[in-house]
Amino acid sequence: MPAYQFTAIDASGKQQKGVLEGDSARQIRQQLRDKEWIPVTVDAVEQKDKTQSSGLFQKKFSAYDLALMTRQLSVLVAASIPLEEALRAVAKQSEKTHVQNLLLAVRAKVLEGHSLAQAMQQSGRFPDLYIATVAAGERSGHLDLILDQLSDYTENRFAMQKKVQGAMIYPIILMLMSFGIVMGLMTYVVPDIVKTFDQSKQALPWITVALMKASDFIRTSWPFVLVASVLGLILLVRFLKTQAGHYAFDRLTLKLPLFGKLSRGINSARFASTLSILTKSGVPLVDALKIGAAVSSNWVIRDAVNIAAEKVTEGGNLATQLERCGYFPPMMVQMIKSGEASGELDRMLERASNMQDREVTTFISTLLALLEPLMLVFMAGIVLVIVIAVMLPIVNMNNMI
Repeated sequence: MPAYQFTAIDASGKQQKGVLEGDSARQIRQQLRDKEWIPVTVDAVEQKDKTQSSGLFQKKFSAYDLALMTRQLSVLVAASIPLEEALRAVAKQSEKTHVQNLLLAVRAKVLEGHSLAQAMQQSGRFPDLYIATVAAGERSGHLDLILDQLSDYTENRFAMQKKVQGAMIYPIILMLMSFGIVMGLMTYVVPDIVKTFDQSKQALPWITVALMKASDFIRTSWPFVLVASVLGLILLVRFLKTQAGHYAFDRLTLKLPLFGKLSRGINSARFASTLSILTKSGVPLVDALKIGAAVSSNWVIRDAVNIAAEKVTEGGNLATQLERCGYFPPMMVQMIKSGEASGELDRMLERASNMQDREVTTFISTLLALLEPLMLVFMAGIVLVIVIAVMLPIVNMNNMI
């Protein structure tokens, strides 16, 4: 039975929104009239969801929504509740309208005879990893176990994302405050202090002259600098959205000392986790490699994995191909090689995934812990330069006296 999203006016004149199931929009309008509500709009959930997905300000299906939905669905399916009833219960449990619409649209497809994986794929809102894993679970008859594995995977990804976001709040605030303080000093404080040196015939130190010129430039040209910065940022974002720009940025990222290691670590952990859960679910290795390449955020690494998948299709060894591309840690490659030799690739991939997750988490925590004192040192260095530039002429004048 399809679902419809409605907007109606109740008896008190207030606007009401929600989702109802019925055979047709006409039946939904009749249900609303039975409640003494006046129907305003009644749209099929699937059509509404596609319209929102193609819009500019579409509501995102977040990592939290995906993790919560997967855990709830896995619990209900494990309790032997029919899939269509489980989808309806999870939809009702959600407080977000766009999540309800998505789940009810998937449920409508399931009721039409499609599999859960096909319904998710037609919605266009689920990751390739998610769809492939659900399809493997349906083929093997162990959808409850597969959903439980997916729940752990999505929850771990969400936990890492929130940890990084939470740790970045203080450094960002500190950086903005440092920038504001420095701009305030250069705009209001420094001009009042150094203007006493303008009429002096004494030769000023180079650092003082540079500070005075920098202060004058900021006070007179800050609107132009602001406009140029905004335009430059817009052009940079547009360039990065192009294929050439994306590849250029990814190549540059891999060459940078710290960010290159971080990018390789994050993509290695994501690749190992994806490959682990897919191989355990019974997905063929070549298909799992292609999906693992698709979830990579770095296009250079993605292309390298796709090339490795082609070589594996031709009979090549997975560990050897990953080692040749040079983007994966030697320990992870060695564990994959051991898994291929022993016939326990899925178990070794799981171990490699856990190891990479721990290494990435530790590396990110270390970087964030170093970022705070580095910001303080940077701010202190700028203030020190300003103080030296102001104090040097005063000291020279005292020495002359």
